[in-house]
Amino acid sequence: MAGFTGLFLFLQMLIGWYIFIVFIDVILSLLINFGVLNSYNPVVSFIHRATFALTDPVLRPIRNRIPMAGNIDLSPLILIFALYFLNGVVIGNCAQPGFISGVLCPAI
Repeated sequence: MAGFTGLFLFLQMLIGWYIFIVFIDVILSLLINFGVLNSYNPVVSFIHRATFALTDPVLRPIRNRIPMAGNIDLSPLILIFALYFLNGVVIGNCAQPGFISGVLCPAI
């Protein structure tokens, strides 16, 4: 059953990287909108398009359901809270040794 623990730890790592990508997308969007970074720069443009392509499919349904607060988009914040909950509570508890063996083969 150690393979399942490794799988859950791998999922935690992937969620951690996705949270990092969401942060990068938000910060890059803010810096571009405030004119700190030039969106015509090829490196900035590539990174922004890549992070947008990775985060927009997940953020779009949240944006459709949650109205904007003034001009502030709260969907990345909601996504990050949901991912932290998924990472810490759900997957974190499942990654504990003996969780899967207790579920699949409960002690009598």
